Amino acid sequence: MSDFQGMEEMLQDFLTEAGELLSDVDNKLVELERRPDDAKLLNDIFRGFHTIKGGAGFLNATALVALCHLTENLFDELRNHRLALSAEVLDVILAATGVVREMFEALSHVKQPAPADAALLDRLASALRGEKPPVAVTPKPAEVAPATPAREPDWAQLYATLLGLTAPAATATVPDIRNGRRAADNPALDAVPLGRRDTDKVAVAKESTIRIDTARLDQVLNLSGEIGLTKNRLNCLRREVMQGKTDGATLRKLDEAVGELDHLVCDLQSAVMKTRMQPIGRLFQKYPRMARDLARQLGKEIELEIVGEETELDRNIIEDLGDPLVHLVRNAVDHGLETREERRAAGKPEKCLLRLSAQQAGDHILIQISDDGRGMRPEVLRNKAVQKGLIDAETANGLDLRQSLQLIFLPGFSTKDAVTSVSGRGVGMDVVKNNIQKLNGRVEIESTPGAGTTINIALPLTLAILPVLIVRYGTQPFAVPLAMVHEIALLDPAQVQLVSGRATMVIRDEVLPVRSLARLLGWQSHAAPRYGVLMQSATSKFVLAVDGFVGREDVVIKPLQDIKPKGVAGATLAGDGSVVLVLDIEELLAAPHVETRAMLLAQAA
Repeated sequence: MSDFQGMEEMLQDFLTEAGELLSDVDNKLVELERRPDDAKLLNDIFRGFHTIKGGAGFLNATALVALCHLTENLFDELRNHRLALSAEVLDVILAATGVVREMFEALSHVKQPAPADAALLDRLASALRGEKPPVAVTPKPAEVAPATPAREPDWAQLYATLLGLTAPAATATVPDIRNGRRAADNPALDAVPLGRRDTDKVAVAKESTIRIDTARLDQVLNLSGEIGLTKNRLNCLRREVMQGKTDGATLRKLDEAVGELDHLVCDLQSAVMKTRMQPIGRLFQKYPRMARDLARQLGKEIELEIVGEETELDRNIIEDLGDPLVHLVRNAVDHGLETREERRAAGKPEKCLLRLSAQQAGDHILIQISDDGRGMRPEVLRNKAVQKGLIDAETANGLDLRQSLQLIFLPGFSTKDAVTSVSGRGVGMDVVKNNIQKLNGRVEIESTPGAGTTINIALPLTLAILPVLIVRYGTQPFAVPLAMVHEIALLDPAQVQLVSGRATMVIRDEVLPVRSLARLLGWQSHAAPRYGVLMQSATSKFVLAVDGFVGREDVVIKPLQDIKPKGVAGATLAGDGSVVLVLDIEELLAAPHVETRAMLLAQAA
């Protein structure tokens, strides 16, 4: 048994290291096409492939060794200048690395990979003889049925499930969950379990290991030791209090110890979160080859520029972000970038520029996919949406620039008249938006006709712990992201004025709209809100009118399984054990609610 476990660990180590090496080889091959005379780059590629072949030989993966050996011979010919690098030679090399990756997949299922296809071996042999390799035949892609977006239940459905109510009430409270168990008198909660049971199992199946810098582990260990010392101090003070020693000095020491523990726990949470952080370059590294292959297929010439590879993001977010970025990169190459002839006619350089960048901004990561292509024309998007029956002509005429660009995220929307192996089915961009929203992120588009398009994605650094401000509507608590909160102030009715029929306030010489929490939730307000929370979203600044607030907390967000009400990012447990819904402010703001002064200041009868 121990021998089997040892071989299994060895196999996993090989797949991890070889997978990283192969991704590095792919990227360097794409770079080599731009710098064919770079001997150092070619030597790095040769060494990487040689290392993969050596590991495969140790595992007795004969088919993988044979393919690596033949491809390695091709690298050797290039190194010794007996063969010149051409686009056709690079195509066959990349085809070989693609099959190597497929063989890794077989090994990951503890199966010996099958020998490489004879056609690929013939292409490699032709290249070694200095002949032009025959063109590979691309198989016809399988038909893909359009994805059907899940229907999103509304707030009334959520509360009907949680509380058994037919309509939400201002004073309704969500039942308690204490010690991980629901209160026995609230069986309705069983229908909407909190937690990530099945999804956690899937995530573990995808990847159960992570590489961590030892310095970060040392920090966690040191903080754990300090927390242990503080715990001992608290135990000692507790015994003194239990024995009746409640003088001012003892209580002051107890307060200091609790404050120290709170500080250490915050530091420990931050340190543990950092152990989950991984450079986004691990995700970006697979796109240069993909973009190059697709551009070759479409007869385009592109240069993919990657910026901010060292930016760190939660490992789980990186895993779930892969598919959306694949769609966006493919769309940019297919839809956004022009052919050589089109760019010459437009007076542009023949080589297109595609830029993929990442940077940290506060507690968020900003990712941009930008190109210097043809851009998007709002009137064309509106006409296409009407033509496909996604919106009516009247709605289309009322859309502004931002709303017109957002049409590409509608299910079934596509500007292509014919379906190709790359696009045209209208099932890509709506999936992108849905997946990013599941990560509590947002996506926006900027485009200039003839100059290019930029897609901006904002994502939280981590999905595990979120600093929030807990506010109240009636007696019901709700959590809003603390990163959006600027300040809290008393809401004076005399300061609320009407501007174009909307309730507004002047704060530091700036006129800001007032948005009632009750109205955003779609509920009738029964009393005048007492407090205003000055908030800054991605696109606007506003005052959120609430009945009260509880305070700041660092919470662990849990999704509501099988239900995704609009405006709810998830749920968490408050310090007293009650369930608190975490609001998705961006989604709530997107709803067409307008506050008037009368609505905002309505008093309870």
